[in-house]
Amino acid sequence: MARTTGVVRRERITHFSNGDLTFPARDRGPLDGIPVLLLHGWPQDGSSWDAVTTRLNDEGFRTFSPDLRGVSATANPRSRRAFSGSALRSDVAAMVAQIGQRVHLVGHDWGAALAWNVAAHEPDLLNSLTAVSVPHPSAFLRALVTSRQGIASWYMYFFQLPWVPELVLGSRWFMTRALMTTGQRRELADRDARRNATHGLRRGGLNWYRGAVIDPFDAGSPTPIPVLQVWSEGDSAVLRHSIDRTEAYAGGAYRLKVLEAVSHWIPDEAPEELATELIAHFDRAWELR
Repeated sequence: MARTTGVVRRERITHFSNGDLTFPARDRGPLDGIPVLLLHGWPQDGSSWDAVTTRLNDEGFRTFSPDLRGVSATANPRSRRAFSGSALRSDVAAMVAQIGQRVHLVGHDWGAALAWNVAAHEPDLLNSLTAVSVPHPSAFLRALVTSRQGIASWYMYFFQLPWVPELVLGSRWFMTRALMTTGQRRELADRDARRNATHGLRRGGLNWYRGAVIDPFDAGSPTPIPVLQVWSEGDSAVLRHSIDRTEAYAGGAYRLKVLEAVSHWIPDEAPEELATELIAHFDRAWELR
């Protein structure tokens, strides 16, 4: 795949829109580079991809790292029903339409679940899919009732309660410690806990969990686009059982990359290794077109 030369490192702030919602996004790399859309997880924002995008930009890709629904004041509806799978998918479809061409879609954590959602229902928007840490949502749901995943995901049940999770997570000390137990470094855990200090942003993040219960994910058909699933052996939130079930939802080329000695927070903890895998995946997807 021919790549753009003359990399632009300067960050541009782009604003995507979907109806009355506006999503600020970090736009980096050459303006004519092949676009890569990166979806963050909870409790993070688009800046969680910064270390990864630096390498992608150096390779000539243009990267977009938006703050998703629930994260910014300009895209944070109060109702959990506004966080249905179809509503979240419409956000990504609107972003791709405004980018103006098919993208390589990459997601981590909840962003990976959303990326699978888009790939299953609107594959024509994408050149490839990369899901980081989180498998296909249907594989995850099955694992909840057939493996230890149901115990590992105890917090997802707790988050369904009204008001109490917002209150508990309002303690920056508690949230920092909770994130550290999943393997996140102290300074990064404190960063994410500090960013979620306002009640509105905590509610927005929790609504991803609450909306998933109200509107269960429609698995759709196995996606025909090339898929890279990345998982780490140190992930205490997502266990291997659901990862092994995921290939069934890929109708085309599929590859699983397992990282050793890495926690759930792959974009922060292993950005160089992840970027290397992404670039190779993008090149293979281009060859398969």
